[in-house]
Amino acid sequence: MDLFKLPPVSLETIIAAVGSEVAVSPWRTVTQEMIDRFADATDDRQFIHVDPARAAAETPFGGTIAHGFLTLSLLSTMAYESIHPLENVELNVNQGFENMRFVAPVKTGSRVRARFFLVKVNPRPSGWIEFAYDVTMDIENTIKPALKLRWLTLSKIDRTRLAK
Repeated sequence: MDLFKLPPVSLETIIAAVGSEVAVSPWRTVTQEMIDRFADATDDRQFIHVDPARAAAETPFGGTIAHGFLTLSLLSTMAYESIHPLENVELNVNQGFENMRFVAPVKTGSRVRARFFLVKVNPRPSGWIEFAYDVTMDIENTIKPALKLRWLTLSKIDRTRLAK
């Protein structure tokens, strides 16, 4: 069974894409149900996230907003849906983020998408490859994005499959 939705591409193809936008994810609606489930999973039940009536009355948002970490966590799915995987990879690892900023709140019912700009590809002799993406999460019909960051990942090449 193929684990990836998109067909894999060669390392050479990925290296040639450094310095360009390599993917834009589909739009995804952030629902109150998603927010409530995230609140349950993280024990973060601040009223601005889970109490629509109070959030409408007491905040400038007009209702509830998504947790910043919920919006951040959507990046994994957005990347999976939109970035072509590297050929012959046995393992992908999230290495972390640099310069992460939550720029604007994501109101409940908003649609978001991620834009991935490939900044760096660094193949190591060990078979690990470092990637750096500048990522912006857009909020539909707004000027400011939900977040901006540099995402660092590692991929381990299966060298046994390269020899075939």
